[in-house]
Amino acid sequence: MARRNIKVIISYCGTNYHGWAIQKDAATVEGTILEAFSKLVKTKVRICGTSRTDAGVHARGQVANINLDSPIPTDNIKRAINQILPDDIAFVSVEDAPRGFDPIGGPIDKHYQYKIYTGKDKDVFEVGKYWHYPYSLDEKKMQQAADRFVGTKDFRAFASAKDTRTNSIRTIIACDVNRDGDWIIIDVRGNKFMYNMVRNMVGTLIEVGRCRWQPDCIDAILKSRDRRNAGMLAPPDGLYLMHINFGD
Repeated sequence: MARRNIKVIISYCGTNYHGWAIQKDAATVEGTILEAFSKLVKTKVRICGTSRTDAGVHARGQVANINLDSPIPTDNIKRAINQILPDDIAFVSVEDAPRGFDPIGGPIDKHYQYKIYTGKDKDVFEVGKYWHYPYSLDEKKMQQAADRFVGTKDFRAFASAKDTRTNSIRTIIACDVNRDGDWIIIDVRGNKFMYNMVRNMVGTLIEVGRCRWQPDCIDAILKSRDRRNAGMLAPPDGLYLMHINFGD
């Protein structure tokens, strides 16, 4: 039987994993999925995820290309693999993909969401799924700062030092800050992202929300291209990969 190309959308809680990408001595989302497939089919399975989410980061809409040789009908793969996967990883959809499907170069844009809880007492049943930041935040000033991220700009100042890519020009389509009671929800959509870029953006917006920095500080930080001028690195707990747009 010829090998098949499958496009899958995966959701996962990243709390128990050292990120998406497979590692030799650590539990990862990719490694756990490959282990599940080894129980389902007898031949080697190859998988390529669109986003290499960090340790502790979650996803509702991770996309991956799976290449396998198996007689299992595509419509049945979702049910079969979800019976094997642990409860914190699930296949949301499974469909046949053309040979030319490119999970890395194909996306038009990505949507990330970050959740911050400002209430005094943390919810122990949701630990690892949000950033507990029990301080007053001015979401209106945060939105004023967030608006300055929008457009095609050089985001070197918001990238981790580990990101050695020479091209740091990225296009942010939208950056929205919304309050729901004690929750602050930040949604960011862009064509591409540098390593730790969203978490650094969030950490900087926190400084504005605490009224330590003014919203127009974003312009100077971007211009500096120096990570040291941006805010703290927000923890991975509150970050969710929500959707990857392939234009379909």
